[in-house]
Amino acid sequence: MCRPIRNDSAARVLALAMLASASACGPEAVGKSAPAVTIASTRQRGSASSDTARRHTLSDSSARDSAVAKVPSSPAELATHVVVAPSASVRRTSHDSISYTVAIRAGLKRTQRGEWPVSGPMPLSGSVFPEHRIVAFYGNPLSKHMGVLGEYPAAEMLARLDQEVKRWQDADPSTPTIPALHLIAVVAQGSPGKDGTYRLRMPDTLIERVYQWAQTKHALLFLDIQVGHSTVRAELPRLLHFLERPDVHLGLDPEFSMHYDKEGSKPGTKIGTLMADDINYAAQTLAELVTEKHLTPKVLVVHRFTKRMLPNPRHIHLDPRVQIVMDMDGWGPPWLKFDSYRDYEVADPVQFTGFKLFFHNDAKSGEPLITPHELLHLVPKPLYIQYQ
Repeated sequence: MCRPIRNDSAARVLALAMLASASACGPEAVGKSAPAVTIASTRQRGSASSDTARRHTLSDSSARDSAVAKVPSSPAELATHVVVAPSASVRRTSHDSISYTVAIRAGLKRTQRGEWPVSGPMPLSGSVFPEHRIVAFYGNPLSKHMGVLGEYPAAEMLARLDQEVKRWQDADPSTPTIPALHLIAVVAQGSPGKDGTYRLRMPDTLIERVYQWAQTKHALLFLDIQVGHSTVRAELPRLLHFLERPDVHLGLDPEFSMHYDKEGSKPGTKIGTLMADDINYAAQTLAELVTEKHLTPKVLVVHRFTKRMLPNPRHIHLDPRVQIVMDMDGWGPPWLKFDSYRDYEVADPVQFTGFKLFFHNDAKSGEPLITPHELLHLVPKPLYIQYQ
């Protein structure tokens, strides 16, 4: 097990973290109650990596072309589509509405085929899903550019989390909403570092600090791993002493798993890949921890916005001690996010689904952020909501 980074390296951690390709995710600015967080009131921050910024448009050229092709091009073709208005409270383009309708229909068809809900182990006592929903703030406190978790001072960030949790609870009173902080605990880097792994491990002191923030709100903590040129097997063990806590869970980001080792590709230059074997290793490790420490089931979140990020999801093994969430990642206009949910969540059933929203980058087109009410009409309904 590797030693944690010492406290006195905080300045170096900050400098390197801001160069991480993960920073391209960009924090957000979405309308909330008081105090309002809007594009007008919060300056849009640029990303630290234009290469990774491109990935957050959710699609490569082929995916974008196929999504555009789905829009009916004639009145006769439109007449065959029943278009569902995404929300009465926001104005959406016809493209958004059509993609929204197609995504809902796809979910309904999969449900009729018996693919949703996924046939799997019955939830154990203390399981989060399907009886609850998690609403999480993502990022790293060492950078304002990685997400909302680090964009604001802790007290303000937590107050904003309270507001989002309330919005979801109001939108779906039948499903209790649990707050969470999703910390990037292993950050992909643009430089190899001394060990050539293109990743930077956050010190235990920083993880403990964010854990204490979560405690003040009775929130969960997720520790997210971006392996760079390292592996899940190398990075997960050093986090197990945190994962022994019943309110700490795990996230994996295939985007920054650089399997192009022969090319020496840096994180952010290409979209990475994790295989089902990697997910199964993490899930089995968590399951054994649950048994050994007599814990309630763990949640494992896996980010995805292309098929190649996880090319064989149906080889993932389910275990009642670990609940697996496929989180629809990436930013873009509403129609593209709806298409991505259909293509990477609905079409590849694993267990539970999530949906990621970017306060800033999803609003670049000038459209309002997708609302809880809109997402609650998707089939299946996402049970893990992440804001970046």
